[in-house]
Amino acid sequence: MCGIVGYVGPQTPGSRPLEVVMGGLARLEYRGYDSAGVALVTPHGLVSAKKAGKLANLVAELDREPLPAATAAIGHTRWATHGAPTDRNAHPHLSADQRVAVIHNGIIENFVQLRAELTESGVQLLSDTDTEVVAHLLARAYDGDLTTAMRTVARRLHGTFTLLAVHADAPDTVVGTRHDSPLVVGLGEGENFLGSDVAAFIAHTREAMELGQDQVVTLTPSSVEIVDFDGNPIAPKRYTVDWDASAAEKGGFRSFMDKEIHDQPHAVADTLLGRLDPAGRLVLDEIRVDEAVLRQIDKIIVVACGTAAYAGQVAKYAIEHWCRIPVEVELAHEFRYRDPIVNGKTLVVAVSQSGETMDTLMAVRHAREQGATVLAIVNTHGSTIPRESDAVLYTHAGPEVAVASTKAFLAQITAAYLLGLYLAQLRGTKFPDEIAEILDDLREIPDKIQEVLDAAGPVRHAAVEMKDVPSVLFLGRHVGFPVAMEGALKLKEIAYIHAEGFAAGELKHGPIALIEEGQPVFIIVPSPHGRDSLHSKVVSNIQEIRARGARTLVVAEEGDLDVLPFADRVFFVPRTASLLAPLLAVVPLQIFACELAAAKGLDVDQPRNLAKSVTVE
Repeated sequence: MCGIVGYVGPQTPGSRPLEVVMGGLARLEYRGYDSAGVALVTPHGLVSAKKAGKLANLVAELDREPLPAATAAIGHTRWATHGAPTDRNAHPHLSADQRVAVIHNGIIENFVQLRAELTESGVQLLSDTDTEVVAHLLARAYDGDLTTAMRTVARRLHGTFTLLAVHADAPDTVVGTRHDSPLVVGLGEGENFLGSDVAAFIAHTREAMELGQDQVVTLTPSSVEIVDFDGNPIAPKRYTVDWDASAAEKGGFRSFMDKEIHDQPHAVADTLLGRLDPAGRLVLDEIRVDEAVLRQIDKIIVVACGTAAYAGQVAKYAIEHWCRIPVEVELAHEFRYRDPIVNGKTLVVAVSQSGETMDTLMAVRHAREQGATVLAIVNTHGSTIPRESDAVLYTHAGPEVAVASTKAFLAQITAAYLLGLYLAQLRGTKFPDEIAEILDDLREIPDKIQEVLDAAGPVRHAAVEMKDVPSVLFLGRHVGFPVAMEGALKLKEIAYIHAEGFAAGELKHGPIALIEEGQPVFIIVPSPHGRDSLHSKVVSNIQEIRARGARTLVVAEEGDLDVLPFADRVFFVPRTASLLAPLLAVVPLQIFACELAAAKGLDVDQPRNLAKSVTVE
């Protein structure tokens, strides 16, 4: 969850280490904003500053009490696990002799035993965190080599961790390590960087290096050395980030969420880009699994959490229809605990924006242990989930900074559609001209999303009018059902009001009891033109709740006049194939949530208690 940044540069003390780290923390604050802190290595030893609350509090503290020039720095923005979000629990944590500073992302599960060991030896701990024990252990293990000390300590830790450390005796060195938690290296000229993800240093370099599981990296201004926990050298893999710092800026929008909603036409278009060979056949170059293996797949299980799980539920309808393969969608945190039936003919599709979602990573590992083929759908190059999967399909959505996911959701659905069509092509369950027609429809989606965005005024007005409502319900059928659940999730995440998505067919089986005078209900209406259309049934649902006093807000296809007599508000979206409709229908719901939360005066990008990447179980 937490955001971490490390920097080492020219050994002439200056202000750049602090500037780099603070800039990185600003771009990583979406990972946690319970507190923030920095530690600098100066010619006179370590100095640090940390404050509870958002990064702005630390900025104000540094304005009041400036820190001296430095040669290296580490910084941290926290999502609290052990210990309340207070000044004393904020990172960095220092050793008793003030010579070692440590920051940490993850959970150290055996910290109680380690804490007791330190206390018995006379060490006084000053915080309630699991992290502070590492600072003291490093100080005890240090004999002039911080890398060796880190290897020694890392082998003693249980749980998940990314750790960065600096020592007053090593002004030209930052050491980091990871176990089940993300860490990436940024490569500069005469300077090097570390971060939870590339956003930490993208303003300074686009050249990056992957750090594998159970490895320790040592940075100096001119070198990057990686070893495993036993000290064996590791040859790292380099890559170039395909976006720059400007992609992570708001670009004139009021919030990152608003910007990312408007990024969606490009996110979908970029995910579709370059997927056909000269003969017009679908080619997914990133899927390096033998075609024979994919042809014999007899079951697909999608594992994901939150918004990504709803993307998987949309994918289920399409993949089953196109490929005639049964698809299950599992919440990743439940998957391995129910003893799932998984074997060599199972394809597990792991969906994660960050590629670091801990529950999903654990599901991936369990699936591979059972012999399944694992394919990752992720947005972040160099992340752990694609590295530990058999294949990957990148969404190319660019950075998503707002905690509430929008463009990643649409990009994940698009990537899942590509996977379904690719499997249909391999298995012969769709004729080439049918696949080409669906791809043509997909290529029209970005322009249609833009039409929805351009016509969003009524949605925004409705949200402002309803900013004080205590509850909003959502109904949908078929692919509209996961859209309804995603719409409800967005409101819960950023507006802090009760919201719930229901399958419209369940209405009379209980949920209709929630309908009272004035209750707002969004209804996702399927196209009246689809085969075996559910349109008339959902229109009947609208009438049923309207008769009981509900305020009906309808998302319907352009030209659908049947909904007009029963809708208080209609938000039309362009016509498209039924299975592709979620890519359009969800956009008004995103806009509604964003506008309603803003009208309430809430922080749209950084909702309370949440962080962008859930890297602990």
